[in-house]
Amino acid sequence: MRPSNRRAAAGVLSLVALAGLAAPALAERAADPGQETVPAPSGSTCWTTVEGSRVVAHCHNPYPETDLVRLHTECERWWDLDADGAPVEVGPAQTVRLTDRCWKEVRAAWVSHHRM
Repeated sequence: MRPSNRRAAAGVLSLVALAGLAAPALAERAADPGQETVPAPSGSTCWTTVEGSRVVAHCHNPYPETDLVRLHTECERWWDLDADGAPVEVGPAQTVRLTDRCWKEVRAAWVSHHRM
């Protein structure tokens, strides 16, 4: 066996040994009844469109919990103020439209989410 193959085989065997040592601890932690369960999926799905100096975001919430969304706009020019829009509640099965603009070009736009 070539030296590089021996090193690779030794690395694989050590990873397998570590996984074998960690498996009982992970199984024990998963069986702990006091451990929190994985939260249900939540949050709106948002589509952001930039056309020239205008930004439009549509957010739809398919989940039963209300989502709080906020549009953030970063302008290209140094003298053009960046903006963080007001938070908007998106209820279950609702769609909202968020808008903003820069004086000139838009560098970036994104939507942040907060659970209520």
